[in-house]
Amino acid sequence: MTTKPTARRFRIRRTVQDPAARPAAPDAAAGQHQQPPIKPPVRDKADTQPPEAAATELDAIGREGLTGRQLRMARRVAHKNGLSPTSDVDAVRLLRQRGIDPFQRSNMLELVVPKDGRGQPQASAAVGDAGEKVGRIQLPQTRPMGEQTLPATEHLSPAELRDRQISEIQRDITRRRQRKMAMLLTRLSFFVFLPTLIAGWYFYAVATPMYSTKSEFLILQADGAGTGSGLGGLLSGTQFATSQDSIAVQSYLQSKDAMLRLDGDVGFKSHFTQEIIDPVQRLAADPSNEQAYRTYQRNVKVGYDPTEGVLRMEVIAADPGVSATISRALIAYAEERVNSLSAEKRDDQMADAQESFEKAAAERREAQEALVTLQLQGDTLDPEAVIAGLRAQINQVELLLLEKELELAALLDNARPNQSRVDGARGDVRRLNNQLDELNARMTDASQGENSLAQLNVRIQMAQADLVTRDMLLQSALQQMEQTRMEANRQVRYLTVSVKPVPSEEPSYPRKFENTLVAFFVFAGIYLMVSLTASILREQVTS
Repeated sequence: MTTKPTARRFRIRRTVQDPAARPAAPDAAAGQHQQPPIKPPVRDKADTQPPEAAATELDAIGREGLTGRQLRMARRVAHKNGLSPTSDVDAVRLLRQRGIDPFQRSNMLELVVPKDGRGQPQASAAVGDAGEKVGRIQLPQTRPMGEQTLPATEHLSPAELRDRQISEIQRDITRRRQRKMAMLLTRLSFFVFLPTLIAGWYFYAVATPMYSTKSEFLILQADGAGTGSGLGGLLSGTQFATSQDSIAVQSYLQSKDAMLRLDGDVGFKSHFTQEIIDPVQRLAADPSNEQAYRTYQRNVKVGYDPTEGVLRMEVIAADPGVSATISRALIAYAEERVNSLSAEKRDDQMADAQESFEKAAAERREAQEALVTLQLQGDTLDPEAVIAGLRAQINQVELLLLEKELELAALLDNARPNQSRVDGARGDVRRLNNQLDELNARMTDASQGENSLAQLNVRIQMAQADLVTRDMLLQSALQQMEQTRMEANRQVRYLTVSVKPVPSEEPSYPRKFENTLVAFFVFAGIYLMVSLTASILREQVTS
């Protein structure tokens, strides 16, 4: 199969590497030049063209100005397809005769070409100009004559082309930015501006005006409290001495107990269930204690300033008179609570001191009764005096006995003693010995045994020492009770109202502009957080 050579649009300045097929170099002085004649090649077995047609086709291929690399590629493709070309140009002719384009990159990998039964390479069917089916065309085809194949007459410089492309990119970026900005404004309008508009409409047109009553009070300590000792004496007289009482009063005023008591005295629930209050702030017809307590927490605010020791209270209601009445009732509750706390402290302190004093008095009484019982247990009230008397009598009898014995000895020393005087002296000695034995027996009974006077004397002395100790403890308990009474009097707390509740003439709530601005910031913050979270999650998923 032969194909007509394709006319080239642009002149290729590179020369052909094969000397047999290389065209002559152009000469500026010679004018037009002709291609040197190419010798007819040795015919290959697969070559079916006559020599004249082959020479003409080789001449046409030589004028195409193929590069040396293309010709070498054609020779390699021809060898891979089993051809035996005589030159690189002949390899191009033989490949085109086979219907193979030697310059396609895919031909480098096609080592085996499927053949039909006659040994010819198969070609896919294609429809020619006349409508008949021809083999697969792999060579460049000519363009139809009716189409515009010439380059455009408008030639742009590289700078102008770059400026046009930059302008197109900028217009595309602008369109995308405008589209994204429109989507952003839509989302902001739906999620931020519209809710803010609804909130502003509520604050300006629907919300019920609420009146606020403010008051201040503080808890003071009794005068003379600074005379205490220790850490309590250092802190007494300052706001730290009553901070616990102030915190306790604050907690009580914000408790449900105070709300229930206020509802029973003033009618807290009935006030906030009126129809004049808007549905957002109004309680239900029959509210529960929990619902009323939530409304109570929103409308009764109590704060404690530890630096000044002042309790500040604000009561909000739909009527200024009701607001002032609620404030006065809560202040009365706080005063009662302070008095009860002081009374409880005094009672606790005095109860301990009174109990200690009564116990000391009872123990002293028991010690005194034990002493009297011991004294009445024997025949004498003073066993020690009885023992001392016995000892004195024994000493006296011993002295008399010694004198009589000396007198008897003197009488017996005479040669002829007077018998009557000797008998009298002996009788006196015998009687004194009997008296001494009796006294010694009494002394022995008094100093030995469980019921002896000595044992009784020891028990009486111990009872007397115990009585003395109980007297000292009773005196100490009495002194402690007096000190506790004085300290309890110093611990008395007083509630002093520094700012009395006065009804307001103008509503304090709602603060329309401030609340609307806060609503805008809240919705904007929520939208920002949600959008940032969504962007982070989308980036994590797509990464």
